[in-house]
Amino acid sequence: MTYELEERRMDVADLQVGMYVCRLDRPWEETPFPLQGVELTCMDNIEALRTYCEHVYVDARRLVIDPQPQASVIIRSQVSAQRFNAATRYASAMPIENEVPQAQEALDNAIAMLDRIFEDVTSGRELSAEHVESAVRPLVASVLRNADAFFWVEGLRDHDSYSYSHAVSCSALAAAFGRHMGFAEETIISLAAGGLLMDVGKARVPRELLERPGPLSAQEMEQVRSHVLEGVDILANSRIVEPDVLDIVRHHHEHYDGSGYPEHLVGSYIPLPGRMLGIVDAYDAMVSPRPYRGAVSRHTALRHIYAERDRLFQAELVEQFQVCMGVYPTGSLVELSTGEIAIVMAQNQARRLRPRVVLLSTPQKQRVNDFQVIDLMNHEGPAAINIVRSLAPGECPIDTSDLFVA
Repeated sequence: MTYELEERRMDVADLQVGMYVCRLDRPWEETPFPLQGVELTCMDNIEALRTYCEHVYVDARRLVIDPQPQASVIIRSQVSAQRFNAATRYASAMPIENEVPQAQEALDNAIAMLDRIFEDVTSGRELSAEHVESAVRPLVASVLRNADAFFWVEGLRDHDSYSYSHAVSCSALAAAFGRHMGFAEETIISLAAGGLLMDVGKARVPRELLERPGPLSAQEMEQVRSHVLEGVDILANSRIVEPDVLDIVRHHHEHYDGSGYPEHLVGSYIPLPGRMLGIVDAYDAMVSPRPYRGAVSRHTALRHIYAERDRLFQAELVEQFQVCMGVYPTGSLVELSTGEIAIVMAQNQARRLRPRVVLLSTPQKQRVNDFQVIDLMNHEGPAAINIVRSLAPGECPIDTSDLFVA
């Protein structure tokens, strides 16, 4: 079933209890309200909106309170919204150099646990909630201490299996996104678990379809798309009942304009975790090599996602994801104005165009044996060193595996 939004502009003075506010007259991040919208369940909600806005947009087809409401549904909605209050500020509690070994350990552990998870699913056994939690909690803990460290080691490792790499990357990206949004740690763990499991249904899809380098027929494409409902079925037969995880598995391929699948949901009818992980999924797919195409640079992937704001993805979430990742995300290969090739090691929050980088080559593009870390914040003025362009992985033949050394 397809749901269409019918937006109506209203002065805040005319708002009534029972309406659903789907858009404001200012960016959501300038207010304390959750990005998924505001349900006007009482006058306090309306008074809060009057403090921040002069007019808003309501969804004329969506009523919060039914003439004969089911209290459990309303209560569940209110509790769910509270999970996404941006109430926590996270600071890097550990320097990247100190966190790298722990990030490496968390990465290795997540891969080992994911191997067990896929083995259970492909063998017809129940998906283990314990394995999922064992994979996700150390990963989230590392990302919360220092997000750059995890993306540094994750970006440098060999990506032998797309399914495994994509699952771990999306889990970490979901954790970083939730960290940036200021969600509580348990909410971030749910997002990371959803990122790890959102493609688990592909274990029931023929492998040759997933790895085929050429185009798929319409029938074959439907088989691949069936992984969403297969994943929902796998979770239904497990002890994983966390709503955010279920929302991610079911809705990460929905698009903001209703062109996604499997339910063709529109706008805020897509649960917030699904909207967030839709962005994460698309981003990591673009920066990962596939059998039918090469990877693009992280900077290019962010530009593609930005171009699809308010079509495939919610614009406000796209903007937040870009701030979260930085202009040149950690792990990006870049060319400097001095000619050297470098890899982004850590973000500078105050100056997003001037991260810390590791030099990989001479100005003549010859590999260096002694990797040097430079902070572009310290190279400004007349002799400034700038990033002139981002590079896709295939554009840099330099082996970076020994950068694992802390």
